[in-house]
Amino acid sequence: MSLEESFQPQIIWLSESDKKQLFQAALTVLNNIGMQVQHDEANGLLQAAGCRILENQIVTIPAALVNQSIGLAPSSIPVYDRTGKLAMDLGGRRSYFGTGSDLIYSFDAATLSRHHCVLEDVNRAARVCDNLSNIDFIMSFAHPNDINPQAAYLAEFWAMVQNSVKPIVFTSECQNDMAAIWDIACIIRGGAGELADRPYMIQYAEPISPLKHPFTSIDKLLFCAEKRIPVIYSPAPIAGSTAPMTIAGHVVQGLAECLCGLVIHQLKAPGAPFVMGMGPAVLDMATGQCSYNAPEYYMAYMSMIEMSHHLNLPSWGYAGTSDSQIPDEQACLEASLLTFISAMSGANLNHDVGYLDFGRTGSLEMIVIMNEIIDQVRRIKKGVPVDADTLAVEVIQQVGVGGEFLTHDHTCRHLRTTQWRPSLIHRDGYDNWVANGGKSMIIRARERLAEILENHQPLPIPADQAAIIQNRINEFVD
Repeated sequence: MSLEESFQPQIIWLSESDKKQLFQAALTVLNNIGMQVQHDEANGLLQAAGCRILENQIVTIPAALVNQSIGLAPSSIPVYDRTGKLAMDLGGRRSYFGTGSDLIYSFDAATLSRHHCVLEDVNRAARVCDNLSNIDFIMSFAHPNDINPQAAYLAEFWAMVQNSVKPIVFTSECQNDMAAIWDIACIIRGGAGELADRPYMIQYAEPISPLKHPFTSIDKLLFCAEKRIPVIYSPAPIAGSTAPMTIAGHVVQGLAECLCGLVIHQLKAPGAPFVMGMGPAVLDMATGQCSYNAPEYYMAYMSMIEMSHHLNLPSWGYAGTSDSQIPDEQACLEASLLTFISAMSGANLNHDVGYLDFGRTGSLEMIVIMNEIIDQVRRIKKGVPVDADTLAVEVIQQVGVGGEFLTHDHTCRHLRTTQWRPSLIHRDGYDNWVANGGKSMIIRARERLAEILENHQPLPIPADQAAIIQNRINEFVD
C-alpha cells in the first residue's frame, strides 16, 4: 500500500439499518404527508412528474421520483477559484472549510466589543480569509446595515470578489439580485458557459420548517438549476419548536425537506449540481436560545452527514462555531470539537468558521485560530501510513538495544512528512513563553490578525472587468 492509498480515519454515526430507516421515514413524510410548495412553476414540474397537488399547494412526492432525483444529481462537484484554478471537489469524505454569512454583529479585536456589521466588515473578513491557507472558501461574514437592504447582497458579493480569489458561497434576497450576482460571475469567468464549466460561486438557499417551501426559496433553486450554479438547499428545523424533539425525528424532517428541494431542482435541470444539508438547531428549553453547539445538535448534524454519504450526495457542513459570546476558552473548545467531528465524519462544505453567540456575532481572531486548528485536524485525518518503510523494522534492528534514532537517516527522511508544525500554537516551554511576552492564544491571534490586515493585498480584479462590473451594479441599484 502506498502512502497515498493509506487508510484515512473516520467516524461512523449510524448503522446501515439506521440509515435505511431514516431514509424510509423521510420518503413516508414526502409521500403521505407532503410539502407546501408555494411556486406555480415548481408545482407544474411536480405534477407532470406524477406528484399529487392537494389543497393549499400541498404536494405529495412518490418514493420513485425521489430515488430518480438522487440518481440524477452528481456525486461530486468541482469548484474553482476566481482565477479558474480547481479549489475544491465536493463529495466523498473530502472536507473543506469556510466562513459564514450575514452576521448582525462583529466582535472588534481592537476594542474588545461588538458593533453592528457594516460593509467594511465584509471587506476585512474576505481579505483575512484570502491570506489563510486552511480557509478554502468564503461567505460574506457580515450583513452590512449601512447598505440599502435591496442592494446589500450584491454589495457583499462584490466586496468578496475584490478581496479574495477563493470560491464564494453567497446569499441573495431573491432571483433579481441573484441574476445580477450571476452576471458579475460571468464577467469574471468570461461567459455563462465558462462559469457553468468552472463554477466559482455556490448559492445558499433554505425552506421554512416545518414542511414549507416559499416562493423565493424555490425561485432561487430553479434559477440555479437552469444556470448550473451549484446550490445548497438546507432546512434549519429547530428541535422542539419547528421539528420533533427526538434526534431521529429531527433528522427525518430535515432530510424530507431537503429531498423535496432536490426533486424540484432535478426536474428543472437533470444533473445540475446540488448540495444537501440541514441546520439542526436545538431549542434550549431552559434559556430559549437556539444552540449551535449542543450535543444534540452535533448528533443530528452528523446523522445528516451520514445520510449524505448513504445517498452519495455532496454535503453542507459546519465548523469553527461557538455559543460563547466572545472569543475565549469556551469558544476555542466548542469550535475545535465541531471542526474535528466534521472532518472525521467527512462533511464536505463546512461553513460558519468564526461564528459566536448562537450565530449572531463573528470574530476574525477566531477565524485565525481556527485556521491553525483546521490544519492540525487535517494532519490527523491523513491517518497512519503503513508499509515496509514506515513500519521501520530494519531501522529498529539497525539501532538496536540502547541506541538512538535522532541521527538515523530514517528520522531525517520522515521528519517533515510526519511531524506537524504549528505557527500559532505555542510549544516552546514555559520559560520561552514568558520571554516572548507570556501571551495567550487569543492575544497571539489578534497580533496575527493585525499583521494580515496591515500587509496582505489580494489579487486585484483587472481594471476593465471592474469597470464593467461596477456599471452592472449601478444598473441594479438604479
